[in-house]
Amino acid sequence: MPAPVSSEAPSDAQVPTAGLGVRGIRLASHPSHPVIEDLSTAITPGAVTMIVGPNACGKSTLLRALARLHRPARGAVLLDGADIVRLGTKEVARRVGLLPQSATVPGGMLVRDLVARGRFPHQGLFRQWSQEDRAAVEEAMEMVGITELATRAVDELSGGQRQRVWIALALAQGTETILLDEPTTFLDLAHQVDILQLCRRLNADGRTVVAVLHDLNQAARCAEHMIVMHDGRFRTTGSPRAILTEDLIEEVFGLDAVIAPDPVAGTPMVVPRHLGAVTPAGPDPAATPSAPADSAGCPAPQPPADPASAGTSPTARSQQDGQERNTDR
Repeated sequence: MPAPVSSEAPSDAQVPTAGLGVRGIRLASHPSHPVIEDLSTAITPGAVTMIVGPNACGKSTLLRALARLHRPARGAVLLDGADIVRLGTKEVARRVGLLPQSATVPGGMLVRDLVARGRFPHQGLFRQWSQEDRAAVEEAMEMVGITELATRAVDELSGGQRQRVWIALALAQGTETILLDEPTTFLDLAHQVDILQLCRRLNADGRTVVAVLHDLNQAARCAEHMIVMHDGRFRTTGSPRAILTEDLIEEVFGLDAVIAPDPVAGTPMVVPRHLGAVTPAGPDPAATPSAPADSAGCPAPQPPADPASAGTSPTARSQQDGQERNTDR
């Protein structure tokens, strides 16, 4: 029997004093239209956490709040127990990196120069560019496999390559936590898998990875911890194996689906019940008479068409005219 799904938000006691967490936050683009209301949870340190849910449920808004880019109207985002809005901008940037959903870059900027921007939080009046910064940039590019692209313009790269460059920038920051907002959007399947494998490697190196994903099956396969959101609230949190049920999928996504084990990883896989083969309209091929076959199984030659009907074909009319001209001669 699957584990019961809790619809209650985690209590303050579950918000840790280490790592990232939110306590009773209210986020809104307009005071009278909150996107997120009374949210509390913790991000498990050292784990891969995937945030999932239907469109416009507040996933990206929550991620921006965790990165200190969206200030809550009420409540607090906590970083190691401290209210993140009370921390300095550079201090937060040295500890939390963000890959936004629609990252832009000035035209013509080289890959190495963009990755080097990740070292800005480490600069100061009395600390300028150093050998340590240079080494951090080179290490970040090598880690994501873009060293050979260092002198290429970012806007000349493919979508998958550009995502790697932005991840390298976050790595160059030297942060312990990396937030990624839909990192696989607009990528083909091979590049999606490539980026997700990279996220797993970053986590294996000791970083906390938090990502917003739309693909439930990819999220379930990569995540150790999952947050399911619905209408600006947490529907449930926990491991994918414990929380992904058919009832949950129908309630949150309005989808009638079966939960089956992934044939490779064994993780939960969402399979829609009503997305199958569609029978094309038209006559049944089995009911259409076929031409008789000869003893070898090949269609038997058909008798030539009635000359009287040849006048309906331009080619036949041309042949008939030629025969009449030969007769006149």
